[in-house]
Amino acid sequence: MNRTQARRAFTLIELLVVIAIIALLAALLLPVLGRGKLKAQGVQCMSNNKQLALAWRMYTDDNRDLLLFSSSDPVGYRDPYTWCNGLIDFNAGNASNYDPSVDIMPSPLWPYCANSLGIWRCPADRSYVIVGGVLKPRIRTMSMNAFLGGFSGKAYTLGDMPNYQVYRRFGQLSPPGPDRIFLFIDERQDAINYGNFLTDMHGYPNNTAAYALLDLPASYHGQAGGLSFCDGHSEIHRWRDSRTMPSLLEEHAIFNGYTPVPSPGNQDVAWLQDHTTRPK
Repeated sequence: MNRTQARRAFTLIELLVVIAIIALLAALLLPVLGRGKLKAQGVQCMSNNKQLALAWRMYTDDNRDLLLFSSSDPVGYRDPYTWCNGLIDFNAGNASNYDPSVDIMPSPLWPYCANSLGIWRCPADRSYVIVGGVLKPRIRTMSMNAFLGGFSGKAYTLGDMPNYQVYRRFGQLSPPGPDRIFLFIDERQDAINYGNFLTDMHGYPNNTAAYALLDLPASYHGQAGGLSFCDGHSEIHRWRDSRTMPSLLEEHAIFNGYTPVPSPGNQDVAWLQDHTTRPK
């Protein structure tokens, strides 16, 4: 090697400095890229909620204003007027987790969905089941407000829950109005089970000591989750209380059944109650 070539070569220290600069730039850019991905997933989630809400509204308009049931009674019975039958869990033997022909395609909403399977889930949900050694993504994250249609037309019987309105027709949504009642909500991968999202109405509106959580909303979008409303609009709502967002469990459901978890003073419970139903 001549002197000119030697002067053009990098020294070890120069190379290490370049590597350190690249690492620093990567460390600065990765959070930005992560936030960008979260934002993109949030936009897609909001769109999915909106499309499913439009399908629900078209079904309602075609069926004399009648609302589909959020769940069957008893839960697990395959009611033809329930928006989506079947159980989502982590059981590889349960085809409802991964096969759309079991519950989604037979749904009364499916003909209004333009054959779009993707609108039934949030893109940020990474849950799966392993079937025959193959990872299969679970196909539903959406749950319906349990007071829309109710359990085959009836309210859940816990405590004073039957004292709250179960909406059976679209025209009954006022007051407070269809823009104030949530329709679909992304439910956490470790809490979702049947097709309903049951808000505990105990303590509404001012007895904050009685607040409790029965189901947990998803918070995949920076402590926020997707919802749609009965007027057709959708949003990403930010949750405020850490009790609404406990650490995510990857392997099994945390709420196996409807067991209230006390959450006194939780402002997220207050928000959910105010956007769920009203006293009779």
